[in-house]
Amino acid sequence: MADLFDKKFKPMLLEEVHDPFNSKDYYFEAKLDGIRALVFVTPNTITIRSRNFIDITYKFPELEKIKKIVNTKTIFDGEIVFFYEGRPSFSKLEERFHLKDLNKIKYQSEINPITFIAFDIIYQGKDLTNLPLVKRKEILEKYSDEDVFLKNKFIEEKGKEFFQIIKKLQLEGMVAKKKNSSYLINKRSFNWVKVKNLKIKRFIIGGFVQKSNGLSIYLGEYVNNKLYFVGKAILTSKHPLYKKVLMMEKISNNPFLGVSDNFIYLKPTLKCLVSYLERSKNNHLREATIK
Repeated sequence: MADLFDKKFKPMLLEEVHDPFNSKDYYFEAKLDGIRALVFVTPNTITIRSRNFIDITYKFPELEKIKKIVNTKTIFDGEIVFFYEGRPSFSKLEERFHLKDLNKIKYQSEINPITFIAFDIIYQGKDLTNLPLVKRKEILEKYSDEDVFLKNKFIEEKGKEFFQIIKKLQLEGMVAKKKNSSYLINKRSFNWVKVKNLKIKRFIIGGFVQKSNGLSIYLGEYVNNKLYFVGKAILTSKHPLYKKVLMMEKISNNPFLGVSDNFIYLKPTLKCLVSYLERSKNNHLREATIK
């Protein structure tokens, strides 16, 4: 049977809940806006894999330094984060991630290094996935923080109070993990849950594309009396707005600035309430959902 260090697998994933909660049975930690990654490292080698087990090692050469902090085969689970003005910036991280030229990657790794934030350790000379999280955290805490390697901080019991801090700091959200949970590779579990720090605002509906699961709604907002495209969201056939959108007046000209897709244009008269995580560099909504 293949050793975990040599296996191909996906990391344990989280379910989502809508409300923060308190519990002495959980650890609470910040959900950082980055790229989920598994770091397979020995004193001589390092391989960084995405949540879909794609090798992304060459994109982040600064993480080679992690080899210095281990003395055996080790697998860390965590998040690759780009800190900009003291806060995680997903748009800045995307710029790094999409670089392909090796010289540019090396240059950016030196002037704009990313940080790997470790929140779990699932292998240290042997498979640790069957250990409870509380034991794995104890093992992880023995590793010292370095310039490109940090351990994610956590608190106990006071999830509601912690979530208020998350909102104040405008972070992505909060993660709650059962202290006695084992690590379930290739699985999503309610033993780990996330609470997103969502923003809510009304946006103009200006068009749609018919999809198998409903309508892909084109959303916009007015700036200086001009309607700018801000993103899309799925509207299922069971949603109360579904029939209203289909009955909206169709027009011949694209009502938006900032998008040239082929879609059915609508007279921009109807607003809808939308929750979203944040805005991208081009002001588009991330993870938009129609309420």
